[in-house]
Amino acid sequence: MSTGCVIVGGGPAGMMLGLLLARAGVHVTVLEKHADFLRDFRGDTVHASTLRLLDELGLGDRFAALPHRLIESLRLSVQGVPVEVDLRHLPGAHQHIALVPQWDFLELLADAAEREPTFTLLRNSEVLGPVLRSGRVRGVRYRDEHGAEREIHAPLTVACDGRGSTLRSTMGLVPRSFGAPMDVWWFRVPRTENDPAGLAGAMGAGHVAAMIDRGDYYQCAFVIPKGSDQRLRSEGIESLHRRVTAVVPWIADRIGSVQSFDEVKLLDVQLNRLRRWYADGLLFIGDAAHAMSPVGGVGINLAVADAVAAARLLAAPLRSGAVPTRRLRRIQARRWLPTVLVQGVQKTVHNRVIAVAVTEGAPVRAPAAVRLVGRVALLRRIIGYGVAIGPLPEHIPGFARR
Repeated sequence: MSTGCVIVGGGPAGMMLGLLLARAGVHVTVLEKHADFLRDFRGDTVHASTLRLLDELGLGDRFAALPHRLIESLRLSVQGVPVEVDLRHLPGAHQHIALVPQWDFLELLADAAEREPTFTLLRNSEVLGPVLRSGRVRGVRYRDEHGAEREIHAPLTVACDGRGSTLRSTMGLVPRSFGAPMDVWWFRVPRTENDPAGLAGAMGAGHVAAMIDRGDYYQCAFVIPKGSDQRLRSEGIESLHRRVTAVVPWIADRIGSVQSFDEVKLLDVQLNRLRRWYADGLLFIGDAAHAMSPVGGVGINLAVADAVAAARLLAAPLRSGAVPTRRLRRIQARRWLPTVLVQGVQKTVHNRVIAVAVTEGAPVRAPAAVRLVGRVALLRRIIGYGVAIGPLPEHIPGFARR
């Protein structure tokens, strides 16, 4: 079996790249490990930069019809200092961030892609490793929905299979890690009409929590020290209740709805980056190239931007059937700076804010930088732009616009 381009992983980067290349007339096949996109507690924040891309794709109205919440401000309390980042000063039509279940977002992209005659999505297809010939990647080996091992050949393979990338590990590539002082527990608690709307967060009492408004419930992120998951679980679910209410006291009347740690999912926070995102016949983008921290909720949006940049530079050579390695080098060069800048900010927040906040006996006074942001409106606007749009935003190439 052969195709013009094989994409490994049906996440945000993979589905966006598949859609764009199909609209360019490239025969493209996406291999998705699972039967559907229904995984809970995945990144669900679609920022203004991505909303603009959906408009350029002609999918803005269809996205607006999905169940979602729009947030125009980010509210955070740091050691009692309130900080509100107002997004209503962003340039363009989208002065907000959308909260939408990732599976709905991915199904939207998949449905649009499947309308193109050159697109194929193979679900229940687990990639096992690359097909190598004369030192060049010529496709992948995979296990199909019936358990049979098969090969699919292509001039280019794009790894969009996330931070646990199979292709990255089978190629023997190890990303440079920048460490992270925390992991995150994800769980749900009920929400009432009188509760804060949008996205709210709090730091204090040695804890960090974020409450993401899902309408009738909050998706809660509770930060714990790196590597402390098993120890804290051994203390019992009541210890979670106490820790959460210490930093978010107004949730005390319903935190008991989390009845066991079976309802609490662990996110192993990683911050890393490959030194080289490509090999002959192979390109890494999204989390496979650079795992992002949940700080700022930018992971989906950087992955989508990677895909847009890649499609613009790959469409013409893929139509001709040959992709020189120097073209893959240009994609990394294009996306390197925004990735480094965002990861640098995340690393600073890790070390100067979160690491301090989750330390036992954390100071009761907020860091000076936080107090300054709380007082200066211009800084809050800059932060809002950096989160919702970010450095070097991409635009959909003309061949893919509708």
